[in-house]
Amino acid sequence: MSRPNTRPLLAALAAATLTASLGISTASVLLPDLARAFAAPMPQVQWVVLAYLPAITVAVVSAGRLGDIFGPRRVLLSGLALFTLASIAAALAPSLPSLVAARAVQGGAGAVMIALPMSLARNRLPEGRLGTAMGLLGTTSAIGTALGPSMGGLLLAWADWRAAFWLLAATALASLAMALSTIPASPRAHRATWAGTWASLDAPGTLLLILTLTAYALATSGTALPARLPPGLLLATALGAGALFVLAERRARAPLLPLALLRSRATGTGLAMNTAVGTIMMSTLVVGPFYLAFALGLGPAQTGLVLATGPFVAALTGLPAGWLTDRLGAARTMQIGLAQTVLGLVALALLPRALGTPGYVLALTLLTPAFQLFLAGNNTAVLAAAPEADRGRISGLLALSRNLGLMTGASAMPALFVIFQGTPDPAQAAPEAIARAFSLTFLAAAGLALATLVLALTRRPQTGHADAPS
Repeated sequence: MSRPNTRPLLAALAAATLTASLGISTASVLLPDLARAFAAPMPQVQWVVLAYLPAITVAVVSAGRLGDIFGPRRVLLSGLALFTLASIAAALAPSLPSLVAARAVQGGAGAVMIALPMSLARNRLPEGRLGTAMGLLGTTSAIGTALGPSMGGLLLAWADWRAAFWLLAATALASLAMALSTIPASPRAHRATWAGTWASLDAPGTLLLILTLTAYALATSGTALPARLPPGLLLATALGAGALFVLAERRARAPLLPLALLRSRATGTGLAMNTAVGTIMMSTLVVGPFYLAFALGLGPAQTGLVLATGPFVAALTGLPAGWLTDRLGAARTMQIGLAQTVLGLVALALLPRALGTPGYVLALTLLTPAFQLFLAGNNTAVLAAAPEADRGRISGLLALSRNLGLMTGASAMPALFVIFQGTPDPAQAAPEAIARAFSLTFLAAAGLALATLVLALTRRPQTGHADAPS
Protein backbone atom coordinates (compact mmCIF):
# COMPACT_ATOMS: atom_id res chain seq x y z
CA MET A 1 0.00 0.00 0.00
CA SER A 2 1.49 3.35 -1.04
CA ARG A 3 2.01 6.10 1.48
CA PRO A 4 -0.18 9.18 1.23
CA ASN A 5 1.44 12.24 -0.33
CA THR A 6 2.44 14.38 2.63
CA ARG A 7 4.55 16.90 0.70
CA PRO A 8 1.82 19.60 0.40
CA LEU A 9 1.16 19.39 4.14
CA LEU A 10 4.89 19.56 4.95
CA ALA A 11 5.27 22.53 2.58
CA ALA A 12 2.48 24.41 4.36
CA LEU A 13 3.95 23.73 7.81
CA ALA A 14 7.41 24.75 6.59
CA ALA A 15 6.00 27.97 5.10
CA ALA A 16 4.48 28.94 8.46
CA THR A 17 7.78 28.24 10.24
CA LEU A 18 9.73 30.17 7.59
CA THR A 19 7.44 33.21 7.97
CA ALA A 20 7.89 33.28 11.75
CA SER A 21 11.68 33.00 11.37
CA LEU A 22 11.76 35.82 8.83
CA GLY A 23 9.88 37.93 11.36
CA ILE A 24 12.69 37.39 13.87
CA SER A 25 15.63 38.32 11.68
CA THR A 26 14.35 40.75 9.01
CA ALA A 27 13.87 43.70 11.34
CA SER A 28 17.46 43.73 12.60
CA VAL A 29 18.84 45.28 9.38
CA LEU A 30 16.15 47.99 9.43
CA LEU A 31 17.28 49.61 12.69
CA PRO A 32 19.50 52.41 11.26
CA ASP A 33 16.75 53.47 8.83
CA LEU A 34 14.16 53.35 11.61
CA ALA A 35 16.38 55.53 13.83
CA ARG A 36 16.52 58.13 11.05
CA ALA A 37 12.85 57.85 10.12
CA PHE A 38 11.58 58.34 13.69
CA ALA A 39 14.49 60.50 14.95
CA ALA A 40 14.91 58.06 17.83
CA PRO A 41 18.07 56.86 19.65
CA MET A 42 19.23 53.29 19.09
CA PRO A 43 18.15 51.93 22.54
CA GLN A 44 14.55 52.89 21.70
CA VAL A 45 14.71 51.58 18.13
CA GLN A 46 16.06 48.22 19.37
CA TRP A 47 12.62 47.48 20.78
CA VAL A 48 11.44 46.86 17.23
CA VAL A 49 13.55 43.70 17.43
CA LEU A 50 13.23 43.03 21.16
CA ALA A 51 9.41 43.18 21.17
CA TYR A 52 9.20 40.17 18.86
CA LEU A 53 11.24 37.40 20.52
CA PRO A 54 10.00 37.95 24.12
CA ALA A 55 6.43 38.04 22.77
CA ILE A 56 7.01 34.64 21.16
CA THR A 57 8.55 33.34 24.38
CA VAL A 58 5.72 34.40 26.68
CA ALA A 59 2.94 33.29 24.29
CA VAL A 60 4.25 30.00 22.96
CA VAL A 61 2.92 27.71 25.73
CA SER A 62 -0.54 29.32 25.62
CA ALA A 63 -0.45 29.03 21.82
CA GLY A 64 0.13 25.31 22.10
CA ARG A 65 -2.62 25.00 24.70
CA LEU A 66 -5.08 26.81 22.43
CA GLY A 67 -4.22 24.26 19.77
CA ASP A 68 -5.14 21.45 22.17
CA ILE A 69 -8.48 23.14 22.95
CA PHE A 70 -9.67 24.33 19.53
CA GLY A 71 -7.59 22.12 17.24
CA PRO A 72 -4.14 22.93 15.84
CA ARG A 73 -5.37 23.65 12.31
CA ARG A 74 -7.85 26.29 13.40
CA VAL A 75 -5.38 27.99 15.71
CA LEU A 76 -2.58 27.95 13.12
CA LEU A 77 -4.87 29.57 10.55
CA SER A 78 -5.83 32.22 13.11
CA GLY A 79 -2.16 32.85 13.90
CA LEU A 80 -1.29 33.30 10.23
CA ALA A 81 -4.21 35.70 9.77
CA LEU A 82 -3.16 37.70 12.86
CA PHE A 83 0.46 37.81 11.68
CA THR A 84 -0.72 39.17 8.32
CA LEU A 85 -2.75 41.92 9.99
CA ALA A 86 0.08 42.79 12.42
CA SER A 87 2.53 43.02 9.50
CA ILE A 88 0.19 45.42 7.69
CA ALA A 89 -0.13 47.48 10.87
CA ALA A 90 3.69 47.59 11.14
CA ALA A 91 4.00 48.71 7.52
CA LEU A 92 1.50 51.52 8.16
CA ALA A 93 2.81 52.47 11.62
CA PRO A 94 2.82 56.28 12.05
CA SER A 95 5.14 56.26 15.10
CA LEU A 96 7.78 54.15 16.79
CA PRO A 97 5.51 53.07 19.72
CA SER A 98 2.85 51.87 17.29
CA LEU A 99 5.48 49.92 15.34
CA VAL A 100 6.76 48.28 18.52
CA ALA A 101 3.17 47.37 19.48
CA ALA A 102 2.59 45.83 16.04
CA ARG A 103 5.80 43.84 16.42
CA ALA A 104 4.65 42.51 19.80
CA VAL A 105 1.40 41.30 18.20
CA GLN A 106 3.48 39.79 15.39
CA GLY A 107 5.47 37.91 18.01
CA GLY A 108 2.33 36.56 19.66
CA ALA A 109 1.13 35.31 16.29
CA GLY A 110 4.61 33.97 15.55
CA ALA A 111 4.38 31.83 18.70
CA VAL A 112 1.43 30.02 17.10
CA MET A 113 3.38 29.57 13.85
CA ILE A 114 6.34 28.04 15.70
CA ALA A 115 4.46 25.76 18.11
CA LEU A 116 1.57 24.42 16.03
CA PRO A 117 3.47 23.05 12.98
CA MET A 118 5.21 20.53 15.26
CA SER A 119 1.89 19.48 16.78
CA LEU A 120 0.26 19.16 13.37
CA ALA A 121 3.18 17.12 12.07
CA ARG A 122 2.81 14.72 15.00
CA ASN A 123 -0.97 14.40 14.44
CA ARG A 124 -1.16 14.20 10.65
CA LEU A 125 1.96 12.38 9.45
CA PRO A 126 2.28 8.58 9.29
CA GLU A 127 4.58 6.69 11.62
CA GLY A 128 8.19 6.89 10.56
CA ARG A 129 7.97 10.39 9.03
CA LEU A 130 8.08 12.55 12.16
CA GLY A 131 11.87 12.88 12.15
CA THR A 132 11.82 14.05 8.54
CA ALA A 133 9.23 16.68 9.47
CA MET A 134 11.32 17.90 12.41
CA GLY A 135 14.36 18.13 10.14
CA LEU A 136 12.40 20.11 7.54
CA LEU A 137 11.06 22.54 10.14
CA GLY A 138 14.59 23.01 11.49
CA THR A 139 15.85 23.67 7.98
CA THR A 140 13.21 26.29 7.18
CA SER A 141 13.80 27.99 10.52
CA ALA A 142 17.53 28.24 9.73
CA ILE A 143 16.81 29.49 6.20
CA GLY A 144 14.47 32.17 7.53
CA THR A 145 16.98 33.32 10.13
CA ALA A 146 19.75 33.53 7.51
CA LEU A 147 17.61 35.03 4.75
CA GLY A 148 15.95 37.77 6.79
CA PRO A 149 18.82 40.28 7.04
CA SER A 150 19.84 39.92 3.38
CA MET A 151 16.22 40.18 2.25
CA GLY A 152 15.73 43.31 4.34
CA GLY A 153 18.94 44.79 2.97
CA LEU A 154 17.85 44.21 -0.62
CA LEU A 155 14.50 45.89 0.03
CA LEU A 156 16.23 48.90 1.56
CA ALA A 157 18.28 49.26 -1.62
CA TRP A 158 15.19 50.28 -3.63
CA ALA A 159 12.48 51.11 -1.05
CA ASP A 160 12.11 52.20 2.58
CA TRP A 161 11.74 50.11 5.74
CA ARG A 162 7.99 49.70 5.28
CA ALA A 163 8.57 47.42 2.29
CA ALA A 164 10.01 44.75 4.61
CA PHE A 165 6.77 44.54 6.58
CA TRP A 166 4.67 44.51 3.42
CA LEU A 167 6.75 41.53 2.28
CA LEU A 168 6.19 39.79 5.63
CA ALA A 169 2.45 40.38 5.21
CA ALA A 170 2.54 38.87 1.71
CA THR A 171 4.55 35.87 2.95
CA ALA A 172 2.11 35.24 5.79
CA LEU A 173 -0.86 35.56 3.42
CA ALA A 174 0.69 33.04 1.04
CA SER A 175 1.35 30.69 3.97
CA LEU A 176 -2.28 31.09 5.07
CA ALA A 177 -3.50 30.15 1.59
CA MET A 178 -1.25 27.06 1.59
CA ALA A 179 -2.44 26.00 5.03
CA LEU A 180 -6.11 26.41 4.07
CA SER A 181 -5.73 24.21 1.01
CA THR A 182 -3.43 21.49 2.36
CA ILE A 183 -4.12 20.93 6.08
CA PRO A 184 -7.25 18.78 6.47
CA ALA A 185 -9.83 19.67 9.08
CA SER A 186 -9.73 17.67 12.28
CA PRO A 187 -12.34 14.94 12.50
CA ARG A 188 -13.02 15.97 16.09
CA ALA A 189 -15.24 18.95 16.76
CA HIS A 190 -13.87 21.64 19.05
CA ARG A 191 -16.77 23.49 20.59
CA ALA A 192 -15.26 25.00 23.69
CA THR A 193 -17.25 27.77 25.29
CA TRP A 194 -15.62 31.02 26.35
CA ALA A 195 -16.04 30.01 30.00
CA GLY A 196 -14.56 26.60 29.31
CA THR A 197 -11.72 28.12 27.33
CA TRP A 198 -10.91 30.60 30.12
CA ALA A 199 -10.80 27.78 32.65
CA SER A 200 -8.73 25.54 30.35
CA LEU A 201 -6.22 28.31 29.73
CA ASP A 202 -5.63 28.71 33.49
CA ALA A 203 -5.71 32.52 33.51
CA PRO A 204 -3.84 32.98 36.87
CA GLY A 205 -1.12 30.56 35.80
CA THR A 206 -0.88 32.19 32.37
CA LEU A 207 -0.46 35.67 33.86
CA LEU A 208 2.21 34.46 36.30
CA LEU A 209 4.08 32.67 33.50
CA ILE A 210 3.94 35.81 31.35
CA LEU A 211 5.33 37.87 34.26
CA THR A 212 8.09 35.31 34.87
CA LEU A 213 9.16 35.09 31.24
CA THR A 214 8.87 38.83 30.57
CA ALA A 215 11.08 39.67 33.57
CA TYR A 216 13.60 37.02 32.54
CA ALA A 217 13.61 38.15 28.90
CA LEU A 218 14.20 41.77 29.90
CA ALA A 219 16.91 40.81 32.38
CA THR A 220 18.82 38.85 29.74
CA SER A 221 18.24 41.21 26.81
CA GLY A 222 21.29 43.32 27.65
CA THR A 223 19.63 46.53 26.52
CA ALA A 224 18.80 49.79 28.21
CA LEU A 225 15.29 49.58 29.65
CA PRO A 226 12.93 52.57 29.56
CA ALA A 227 12.43 52.44 33.33
CA ARG A 228 16.13 51.79 34.01
CA LEU A 229 15.25 48.64 35.95
CA PRO A 230 18.36 46.81 37.17
CA PRO A 231 18.82 43.25 35.85
CA GLY A 232 19.11 41.94 39.43
CA LEU A 233 15.63 43.21 40.27
CA LEU A 234 14.23 41.70 37.09
CA LEU A 235 15.83 38.32 37.84
CA ALA A 236 14.46 38.43 41.40
CA THR A 237 11.02 39.21 39.95
CA ALA A 238 11.34 36.27 37.54
CA LEU A 239 12.29 33.90 40.38
CA GLY A 240 9.48 35.12 42.62
CA ALA A 241 6.85 34.96 39.90
CA GLY A 242 8.16 31.54 38.86
CA ALA A 243 7.75 30.23 42.41
CA LEU A 244 4.19 31.58 42.54
CA PHE A 245 3.53 29.98 39.16
CA VAL A 246 4.55 26.56 40.49
CA LEU A 247 2.28 26.98 43.51
CA ALA A 248 -0.62 28.09 41.30
CA GLU A 249 -0.16 25.11 38.96
CA ARG A 250 -0.28 22.69 41.88
CA ARG A 251 -3.69 24.02 42.89
CA ALA A 252 -5.19 24.71 39.46
CA ARG A 253 -8.07 22.51 38.33
CA ALA A 254 -6.90 22.69 34.68
CA PRO A 255 -3.24 23.83 34.90
CA LEU A 256 -1.56 25.53 31.95
CA LEU A 257 1.51 23.38 32.64
CA PRO A 258 0.74 20.14 34.50
CA LEU A 259 3.79 19.55 36.65
CA ALA A 260 3.47 15.82 35.96
CA LEU A 261 4.62 16.57 32.40
CA LEU A 262 7.89 17.98 33.72
CA ARG A 263 8.30 15.06 36.11
CA SER A 264 7.99 12.69 33.17
CA ARG A 265 11.52 11.63 32.29
CA ALA A 266 10.79 11.69 28.57
CA THR A 267 9.45 15.25 28.59
CA GLY A 268 11.37 16.84 31.45
CA THR A 269 14.76 15.55 30.32
CA GLY A 270 14.07 16.53 26.71
CA LEU A 271 13.15 20.08 27.70
CA ALA A 272 16.20 20.43 29.96
CA MET A 273 18.51 19.25 27.18
CA ASN A 274 16.80 21.62 24.72
CA THR A 275 17.53 24.56 27.04
CA ALA A 276 21.18 23.53 27.45
CA VAL A 277 21.74 23.20 23.70
CA GLY A 278 19.96 26.52 23.07
CA THR A 279 22.42 28.17 25.47
CA ILE A 280 25.34 26.64 23.56
CA MET A 281 23.92 27.63 20.17
CA MET A 282 23.61 31.28 21.17
CA SER A 283 27.25 31.39 22.33
CA THR A 284 28.44 31.09 18.72
CA LEU A 285 26.40 34.17 17.78
CA VAL A 286 27.23 36.45 20.70
CA VAL A 287 30.85 35.52 21.52
CA GLY A 288 32.16 34.65 18.06
CA PRO A 289 31.97 38.19 16.61
CA PHE A 290 34.27 39.56 19.33
CA TYR A 291 36.95 37.01 18.52
CA LEU A 292 36.63 37.51 14.76
CA ALA A 293 36.76 41.30 15.01
CA PHE A 294 39.28 41.91 17.81
CA ALA A 295 41.53 38.83 17.69
CA LEU A 296 41.52 38.02 13.97
CA GLY A 297 41.00 41.62 12.85
CA LEU A 298 38.14 40.95 10.42
CA GLY A 299 35.92 43.78 9.21
CA PRO A 300 32.10 43.81 9.58
CA ALA A 301 31.47 42.32 6.11
CA GLN A 302 34.04 39.55 6.62
CA THR A 303 32.69 38.79 10.11
CA GLY A 304 29.14 38.54 8.77
CA LEU A 305 30.28 36.24 5.98
CA VAL A 306 32.04 33.90 8.41
CA LEU A 307 29.07 33.82 10.77
CA ALA A 308 26.76 33.04 7.84
CA THR A 309 28.48 29.63 7.69
CA GLY A 310 26.26 28.42 10.53
CA PRO A 311 22.82 29.16 9.01
CA PHE A 312 24.04 28.03 5.57
CA VAL A 313 25.20 24.63 6.87
CA ALA A 314 22.04 24.34 9.00
CA ALA A 315 19.89 24.82 5.92
CA LEU A 316 21.76 22.01 4.15
CA THR A 317 21.78 19.52 7.02
CA GLY A 318 18.30 19.81 8.55
CA LEU A 319 16.61 17.37 6.17
CA PRO A 320 19.39 14.74 6.38
CA ALA A 321 19.16 15.00 10.18
CA GLY A 322 15.43 14.25 10.01
CA TRP A 323 16.04 11.36 7.61
CA LEU A 324 18.59 9.85 9.99
CA THR A 325 16.18 10.25 12.91
CA ASP A 326 13.56 8.16 11.12
CA ARG A 327 16.11 5.45 10.30
CA LEU A 328 18.37 5.32 13.35
CA GLY A 329 15.80 6.25 15.98
CA ALA A 330 15.42 9.50 17.90
CA ALA A 331 17.52 8.54 20.92
CA ARG A 332 20.51 7.36 18.89
CA THR A 333 20.38 10.40 16.59
CA MET A 334 20.23 12.72 19.58
CA GLN A 335 23.22 11.04 21.22
CA ILE A 336 25.25 11.21 18.00
CA GLY A 337 24.36 14.91 17.71
CA LEU A 338 25.46 15.65 21.27
CA ALA A 339 28.73 13.72 20.87
CA GLN A 340 29.45 15.68 17.69
CA THR A 341 28.52 18.90 19.53
CA VAL A 342 31.22 18.20 22.13
CA LEU A 343 33.78 17.60 19.38
CA GLY A 344 32.63 20.67 17.45
CA LEU A 345 32.93 22.93 20.50
CA VAL A 346 36.43 21.64 21.28
CA ALA A 347 37.33 22.28 17.63
CA LEU A 348 35.92 25.81 17.88
CA ALA A 349 37.99 26.42 21.01
CA LEU A 350 41.24 25.24 19.39
CA LEU A 351 41.18 25.40 15.58
CA PRO A 352 40.75 29.19 15.12
CA ARG A 353 43.81 29.82 17.29
CA ALA A 354 45.82 27.38 15.18
CA LEU A 355 44.45 28.08 11.68
CA GLY A 356 42.77 31.52 11.94
CA THR A 357 39.61 32.17 9.93
CA PRO A 358 39.69 28.82 8.03
CA GLY A 359 39.80 27.06 11.40
CA TYR A 360 36.76 28.98 12.56
CA VAL A 361 34.80 28.07 9.41
CA LEU A 362 35.88 24.43 9.68
CA ALA A 363 34.77 24.23 13.32
CA LEU A 364 31.38 25.79 12.53
CA THR A 365 30.95 23.33 9.66
CA LEU A 366 31.48 20.47 12.13
CA LEU A 367 29.35 22.00 14.90
CA THR A 368 26.23 23.13 13.04
CA PRO A 369 25.11 19.69 11.75
CA ALA A 370 25.43 18.43 15.32
CA PHE A 371 22.83 20.96 16.44
CA GLN A 372 20.49 19.80 13.67
CA LEU A 373 20.92 16.14 14.65
CA PHE A 374 20.15 16.91 18.28
CA LEU A 375 17.11 19.08 17.53
CA ALA A 376 15.58 16.58 15.11
CA GLY A 377 16.15 13.66 17.49
CA ASN A 378 15.07 15.43 20.67
CA ASN A 379 11.94 17.05 19.20
CA THR A 380 10.91 13.71 17.70
CA ALA A 381 11.47 11.83 20.96
CA VAL A 382 9.54 14.32 23.09
CA LEU A 383 6.59 14.60 20.70
CA ALA A 384 6.39 10.86 20.07
CA ALA A 385 6.02 10.26 23.82
CA ALA A 386 3.44 13.05 24.25
CA PRO A 387 -0.19 12.20 25.05
CA GLU A 388 -2.48 13.25 22.20
CA ALA A 389 -4.37 15.76 24.36
CA ASP A 390 -1.13 17.56 25.29
CA ARG A 391 0.76 17.64 21.97
CA GLY A 392 0.10 21.31 21.32
CA ARG A 393 1.18 22.27 24.82
CA ILE A 394 4.34 20.14 24.60
CA SER A 395 5.16 21.64 21.18
CA GLY A 396 4.95 25.03 22.85
CA LEU A 397 7.19 23.85 25.68
CA LEU A 398 9.81 22.69 23.18
CA ALA A 399 9.85 26.15 21.60
CA LEU A 400 9.85 27.80 25.04
CA SER A 401 12.77 25.72 26.34
CA ARG A 402 14.83 26.54 23.26
CA ASN A 403 14.07 30.27 23.58
CA LEU A 404 14.97 30.20 27.28
CA GLY A 405 18.29 28.64 26.30
CA LEU A 406 18.88 31.29 23.65
CA MET A 407 18.13 34.09 26.12
CA THR A 408 20.33 32.49 28.79
CA GLY A 409 23.17 32.08 26.31
CA ALA A 410 22.85 35.69 25.18
CA SER A 411 23.53 36.83 28.74
CA ALA A 412 25.61 34.11 30.42
CA MET A 413 28.11 33.28 27.69
CA PRO A 414 29.28 36.88 27.08
CA ALA A 415 29.56 37.30 30.86
CA LEU A 416 31.78 34.22 31.03
CA PHE A 417 33.84 35.53 28.12
CA VAL A 418 34.35 38.85 29.93
CA ILE A 419 35.47 37.04 33.10
CA PHE A 420 38.07 35.07 31.16
CA GLN A 421 39.12 38.17 29.21
CA GLY A 422 39.66 40.23 32.35
CA THR A 423 38.06 43.42 31.00
CA PRO A 424 34.56 44.24 29.69
CA ASP A 425 36.00 46.20 26.76
CA PRO A 426 37.60 43.97 24.09
CA ALA A 427 39.14 47.03 22.47
CA GLN A 428 41.30 47.41 25.60
CA ALA A 429 42.37 43.74 25.66
CA ALA A 430 45.33 42.20 23.87
CA PRO A 431 44.47 39.87 20.95
CA GLU A 432 46.06 36.95 22.82
CA ALA A 433 43.87 37.63 25.89
CA ILE A 434 40.77 37.68 23.66
CA ALA A 435 41.84 34.42 22.00
CA ARG A 436 42.44 32.76 25.36
CA ALA A 437 39.05 33.93 26.67
CA PHE A 438 37.39 32.64 23.49
CA SER A 439 38.99 29.19 23.88
CA LEU A 440 38.09 28.92 27.58
CA THR A 441 34.49 29.99 26.91
CA PHE A 442 33.95 27.29 24.31
CA LEU A 443 35.72 24.66 26.38
CA ALA A 444 33.20 25.53 29.11
CA ALA A 445 30.42 25.17 26.53
CA ALA A 446 31.88 21.77 25.59
CA GLY A 447 31.61 20.81 29.27
CA LEU A 448 27.92 21.75 29.25
CA ALA A 449 27.43 19.71 26.06
CA LEU A 450 29.21 16.73 27.66
CA ALA A 451 26.91 16.92 30.71
CA THR A 452 23.93 17.01 28.34
CA LEU A 453 25.27 13.94 26.52
CA VAL A 454 25.55 12.06 29.83
CA LEU A 455 21.93 13.01 30.56
CA ALA A 456 20.88 11.69 27.14
CA LEU A 457 22.77 8.43 27.65
CA THR A 458 21.12 7.82 31.05
CA ARG A 459 17.64 8.64 29.76
CA ARG A 460 15.28 5.68 29.70
CA PRO A 461 14.49 4.49 26.19
CA GLN A 462 10.91 5.09 25.07
CA THR A 463 8.76 2.57 23.31
CA GLY A 464 7.45 3.25 19.82
CA HIS A 465 8.99 4.37 16.58
CA ALA A 466 10.64 7.45 18.00
CA ASP A 467 13.46 5.50 19.57
CA ALA A 468 13.57 2.61 17.17
CA PRO A 469 14.59 2.62 13.53
CA SER A 470 11.67 2.49 11.15
